[in-house]
Amino acid sequence: MLSLYDVSVPVFIRALENMGAFLDKGAAHFAEAGRPESELTTARLYEDMAPLVAQIQRASDSAKGLAVRVGGVENVAMPDEEVTIADLKARIAKTIAFLKATPRDGFDGKEDAAVEVKTPNRTMVFTGKSYVLGFAIPNFFFHVTTAYALLRKEGVPVGKMDYLGGVETKPN
Repeated sequence: MLSLYDVSVPVFIRALENMGAFLDKGAAHFAEAGRPESELTTARLYEDMAPLVAQIQRASDSAKGLAVRVGGVENVAMPDEEVTIADLKARIAKTIAFLKATPRDGFDGKEDAAVEVKTPNRTMVFTGKSYVLGFAIPNFFFHVTTAYALLRKEGVPVGKMDYLGGVETKPN
């Protein structure tokens, strides 16, 4: 039986690892082209959208928020101070370490538990299941996808397999 942990934490870890790898490609591409890295880290899809650095910060926050709200672990503060690709890679690594330290059993029986998400404009209340499946996962992947799209927009040669990473298959 799949648990809330199974459908979220390992999936987030893999996506964060993939995001780190496509950031490496972005840094290499910009260095080779002689472009300042800041053009990538501050790139936006549209003027009212957050830049690359913020997309990665929000993906990190979304992943941590899941572990805190459903897994019941203590949050680890990660101030939004990243500027460089190296800073972003360090944040991704810290987020992955945080998720790997999140006990699987903290998610047990949380399908119907109340989960509150407070924003500046409102408080949203979910069940554990509706939060994971209807909010946390889509929100996390919105930011990962936007980060990927920003690299593509800036000419970084990444493709679908960079986004997906190593695809594990089992024989039929």
